Amino acid sequence: MDFNIFMNDVVNAAREDIREAGYEELTTPEAVDEALSRKGTTLVMVNSVCGCAGGIARPAAANAVHYDKRPDHLVTVFAGQDKEATERARTYFEGYPPSSPSFAFLKDGKIVTMLERHDIEGHNAIDVIGNLQQIFEQHCEEV
Repeated sequence: MDFNIFMNDVVNAAREDIREAGYEELTTPEAVDEALSRKGTTLVMVNSVCGCAGGIARPAAANAVHYDKRPDHLVTVFAGQDKEATERARTYFEGYPPSSPSFAFLKDGKIVTMLERHDIEGHNAIDVIGNLQQIFEQHCEEV
């Protein structure tokens, strides 16, 4: 099997997982600026092809939003794939080093908090869902 074809399939499946969960995919720096400057609360899922993204972060991203309080906007960038978009998104995560997978929570375009890779890797999806929902509970409105 050709490795590049295999990786394209992996990347496409990872993209589809997060789009199906209701996240808007941001693939350019301009799209990032437009999305992250919106008023309200925004959850940014920094996607990747690693095992903890597929086994923990993407399932958590999909399931955490089934909660009484949730962000106004759900967006995603793909580390290692949409490099310029990811770099631009990370400029909004002031005070946090690059990390993927990860979740950044913003309010009115400003970083509030972040779940970094070390908050995901070695944990299970239920733990990450709980951590995300605690953030939603503190900072989001009931829908």
